[in-house]
Amino acid sequence: MLRPDLAAIAEMIPDGSRVLDVGCGDGALLEHLATTKNVDGRGLELSQQNVNAAVARGLAVIQGDADTDLGEYPSQVFDVVILSQTIQATRNPRQVLAQLLRIGRRTAVSLPNFGHWRVRLSLLAHGRMPRTETLAYEWYDTPNIHLCTIADFVGLATASGAVFEKAFALTRHGLTHPMQPHSWMPNLMAEGAIFLLRNGRQA
Repeated sequence: MLRPDLAAIAEMIPDGSRVLDVGCGDGALLEHLATTKNVDGRGLELSQQNVNAAVARGLAVIQGDADTDLGEYPSQVFDVVILSQTIQATRNPRQVLAQLLRIGRRTAVSLPNFGHWRVRLSLLAHGRMPRTETLAYEWYDTPNIHLCTIADFVGLATASGAVFEKAFALTRHGLTHPMQPHSWMPNLMAEGAIFLLRNGRQA
């Protein structure tokens, strides 16, 4: 069964699309899209172990780093580029997002929300970096090096020239609800968010 954010992303992908999944893990989403939507899927993944697992599924996945390797792809070569639960783990999120918007006609991004009320309350009450189901690491060993809120990402996407086509708030129980990207409520109440973007600076 797909992770809730991946299932929501899968619903956004048109049948027969050409898809690049950046940070694709073991290829679960790509395999699902190939099986259910006949996509022409490619994957880029940092972990060699995950690359091996994806290739064992029969998927076209290569080892690579979103921070350094996206510049190798031509512009607008994919119908949809996916980045799920990864942007907060990149060294340069602004550059990565700019590359995604350049490479794909559409970009699907999911991320955890560090602005959730439980995170805020825990930090206020205990004075230490919180741990939650979606942010389940100690501060010293987390891969999440650029923790952000939904509002932070919306600000970055807007500054990058992205147009929001769809946006969903993700609850702790894996449910998704349509949301207005610039609303304050999801930034407080959602465990995470999923966005479908397009590059407003390209024709």
